[in-house]
Amino acid sequence: MSETVDVLAVGCGPFNLGLAALASTVDDVDVLVVDSVDEFRWHPGLLFEEATLQVSFLSDLVTLIDPTHPTSFLAYLADVDRLYPFLVREQFFPTRREYEAYLLWVVGKLDSLRFGTTVDEIAWDDDAQRFDVLVTTCGTQSVIHAAHVVVGVGTEPAVPDALASESVDVVHSSDYLFRRDDAHAADAVTVIGSGQSGAEIVVDLLEANLEGGPAVTWWTRTPWFAPLDFTKLSLEMTTPAYMDYFHSLPEQTRDRVRDGHWQFHKGISTDTLERIHDLLYRRQLHDDVAPVELRNGVRVDGLDVDSGRITVRGRHLDTDSGLHHVTDLVVAATGYRERAQPFLAPIESRLRRDSQGRRLIAANHSVVADGPLADRLFVVNAEIHAHGVSAPNLDIGAVRNARILNTVAGCEVYRLPRTTAFTSFGPAPLDRRGEVSTPLDQRGKAPLDQREEVSTPLDQRGKAPLDQHRTQQTTQAHFTRS
Repeated sequence: MSETVDVLAVGCGPFNLGLAALASTVDDVDVLVVDSVDEFRWHPGLLFEEATLQVSFLSDLVTLIDPTHPTSFLAYLADVDRLYPFLVREQFFPTRREYEAYLLWVVGKLDSLRFGTTVDEIAWDDDAQRFDVLVTTCGTQSVIHAAHVVVGVGTEPAVPDALASESVDVVHSSDYLFRRDDAHAADAVTVIGSGQSGAEIVVDLLEANLEGGPAVTWWTRTPWFAPLDFTKLSLEMTTPAYMDYFHSLPEQTRDRVRDGHWQFHKGISTDTLERIHDLLYRRQLHDDVAPVELRNGVRVDGLDVDSGRITVRGRHLDTDSGLHHVTDLVVAATGYRERAQPFLAPIESRLRRDSQGRRLIAANHSVVADGPLADRLFVVNAEIHAHGVSAPNLDIGAVRNARILNTVAGCEVYRLPRTTAFTSFGPAPLDRRGEVSTPLDQRGKAPLDQREEVSTPLDQRGKAPLDQHRTQQTTQAHFTRS
């Protein structure tokens, strides 16, 4: 059995779902999305009732590229007759439950999704100039021929070695709601790691604590319980403008700059921090609640079990002092890592890598490859090393998918936004006098090949504006004086 498509997308998270949504209104691009799971779900273990997205409803699957698209969030609200209540609510940030309901609504609108299908192997056929993808559906293998492949298998929970033990009951934050009853019934619960997920779990445990629930300990390696940096100009670092600038930097510079972006990933929303502080304050009015301890700057060294209870061992980083406490349940809010992609083994030797062994990713999100594989294999949410903080952000999903579809179609099927930030991230091409701003050489002169006159638009009389009437000689003289 075999079939042929223009684009095969592996993994059905919000990003590849958005790719299918955008492609659904493009006549000449046939997209098929496959996923090994039996049904679509979006972070079910963290769908707290009051938890909201950290991005606007405009950052849905399609709106930032095509606000008129029939699978936009506003189209969903209109279809379920909730548009006016959403308006009156005056909240830009939908709850996570509502966002998942929106995603499920889109899933129901598309016929290009196939669940219960595992990708076993992706090979390249040089003669046919296409991918041959071996898949298994309900125990039956078949082949999908695809001109292009988009890999979006996402991430998986990461538990550090110090917390990994077969004898210790460690719950990753992604599964917390499935073990919530166990946590509330325990005498003591320890949360390791901060970030938004860890903080939301602490909120839930503190609320239970006020009702006679468990003692709560919260340890994090970060030097403080830092807020997400969601100030206006900082948020411009999640725009296509910054993504393109970051991608243009040398590899070593990208790695150095990216180290400073941790507050975009490991920070906590100010609303959640305020909620935690309020709960801690309210505890002071109760005499019969179990103890609570918050401690930052702590590294966990290991876990021991004795008589059914868990001893958590750690070290205070500022003082190098040893710490330990006893608990019944450990919740690891320790983040995620990129999911393995063994199905790419047949073509790995043809994919280029950087000095750290990571795949080289082009500006259009394709994996840099030799020969005919160029602009054929794309990745989503697996290129943070190349595109920076934007890669996992919902804000960028529609733009990235538009770039992929434009590359696949060989034309601009979706117009990309031209202006996305007020900040100029790189060196400005012109100074305030309208002249080229050029780095000087060691003698204080501009390189000869850059001593050029500025190309200036003419006014209605066919002349340049007066303040930009400069000859080649005066431009060169200016550079020399600089």
